[in-house]
Amino acid sequence: MNDEIKSLAARLGVVLGERGLTVTTAESCTGGGIAYAITSVAGSSNWFEEGVVTYSNDAKQSRLQVSSEALMRCGAVSEEVVKEMTLGALQHTQAQLAIAVSGIAGPGGGTAEKPVGLVWVAWRFRDLVVARSFHFSGDREQVRLQSIVEGLRGAIAMLESNL
Repeated sequence: MNDEIKSLAARLGVVLGERGLTVTTAESCTGGGIAYAITSVAGSSNWFEEGVVTYSNDAKQSRLQVSSEALMRCGAVSEEVVKEMTLGALQHTQAQLAIAVSGIAGPGGGTAEKPVGLVWVAWRFRDLVVARSFHFSGDREQVRLQSIVEGLRGAIAMLESNL
């Protein structure tokens, strides 16, 4: 874990702690990397509820209630699916903020329409949900690390602009 990720995870903890809020994660291509970063911060049990890794479509459906229609129509790496992942994550916890990520880290699995490096991240806080796509370059590890950075960065931005 690099220094930027450590710093962002610590900053997220400060922002959540100051507001008495908690976060949950629903991850696919990052394999729990956001949850790992968060729980690397001492005291994170005060503001981190739970993290789930739902790598397969079946897991996204059974654990997070992602609709089969969204998966069939849009694919797992899509705005609609990450938004549904945040909703499912919040329904299973007492957290107020959810971060979800799904992407194609590579080296295989990409297509012309959805190339390697395409990652969708969504953040849901109260009634607000925002999703954003990223096109990262680099190898599998670099794509995953960049996804973790953006997941944390977006969560901080959402909280700081909506409270």
